[in-house]
Amino acid sequence: MSGEAEAVDMNAALFAAKQQLRSAMKQRLAALPLDAVKEQSHIIHTNLLSFEPFVGAQRISVFLSMPSAEVQTDAIVQHALALGKQVFVPYLHKSPLSSAGSTTPSRVMDMVRLDSLQDYQSLKRDKWGIPSIDPATVHSRQRILGGPDAYHSDQATLDLILMPGVAFDIAPGSTEIRRLGHGRGFYDFFLQRYAEKLEALDRQKSSVLLYGLGLKEQFLSSTTDEVPVGPLISRFRFPLNSNRYALLPGIGSQS
Repeated sequence: MSGEAEAVDMNAALFAAKQQLRSAMKQRLAALPLDAVKEQSHIIHTNLLSFEPFVGAQRISVFLSMPSAEVQTDAIVQHALALGKQVFVPYLHKSPLSSAGSTTPSRVMDMVRLDSLQDYQSLKRDKWGIPSIDPATVHSRQRILGGPDAYHSDQATLDLILMPGVAFDIAPGSTEIRRLGHGRGFYDFFLQRYAEKLEALDRQKSSVLLYGLGLKEQFLSSTTDEVPVGPLISRFRFPLNSNRYALLPGIGSQS
């Protein structure tokens, strides 16, 4: 078998393993009582109140949650806004960079700023129940990556990103954290473009801190399951969950 054929087989096997784990995790989380999700989410929020990367951050990005089956971030968003932090949330849109034959995804993610607590509370929920930015308001919002119609976004940067994940584990024999995402690559491509922006601004040393938020059910036991890992690893910090969080230097992520 040629090296190219082996690579194709490995990629196919990796994709299948990830999909199998996503399916299994979806079933596990669907069976989790909402009260348990809320309790763990409350503990995570409480932990964040004294978590130095959060306390010291002025510009944070945080995902907005589905109604169940993942950490609820509503209290985190409201608290951050009440503290006067600049809060940015995901906004999915058609890629202006995509074209026939392009490797750029057709839909990409930017982070757009919430103007106020009232602004956040006015967001409508999408078909998954996630509070979502109205596309009609995007042109007037500060954006991290921006675009030709972006509102004074050219210098906008982030101090901290709180990320979702489907599953997490610790790589055997190391302190490296591995993350399984939802499979669309939104965060991977956003982080790639954000790094390019920092380079263009000559701010390579202004690195953003990445932390995952996870329920304890999303952490895999090294003796039973593990996150399927491909050759590409990006920097990731230790996920925060309700009964275990730590600071570990430069550890890995796999989406």
